[in-house]
Amino acid sequence: MSRDPLPPFTQGTAMRKVRVIEDSWNSRDPARVARDYTIDCFWRNCVEFLSGRAAIEVFLARKWAKELDYRLMAELWAFTDNRIAARFACEYRDDGGNWFRAYGNEDWEFDPDGLMQRRMASINEHPIAEADRMFLWPLGPRPDGHPELNDFDF
Repeated sequence: MSRDPLPPFTQGTAMRKVRVIEDSWNSRDPARVARDYTIDCFWRNCVEFLSGRAAIEVFLARKWAKELDYRLMAELWAFTDNRIAARFACEYRDDGGNWFRAYGNEDWEFDPDGLMQRRMASINEHPIAEADRMFLWPLGPRPDGHPELNDFDF
């Protein structure tokens, strides 16, 4: 199994890889997202450490059961042959109707088949008023032509 685009990355393929991952996460489908990672992928998500695709799927199911109406935007920060650094922001609400925005940076390492074998994420979140939401597209992938992350003033 492979996931295009494959390393070694160029500026264009690294940007495309970030968007492919963003689109996958915006599906909010833990099984679909987990398939983008190696079977033995290592994650650090803030203070939580995970190992393996099965653990990733469980983590994401738990995450999206609490983070409702989740929408993510990601942007390439830097890249090398098989590594990408991305910055991101996401918005979601809890079951009480309280909205949040999270910002973060992720470092990704890919195997030759384009599967992520290592993910290191640092994330900060804060409450926002519903009127302050910026990610208003219908659930699912961010539409083409929607402003990019760097178009927002935060």
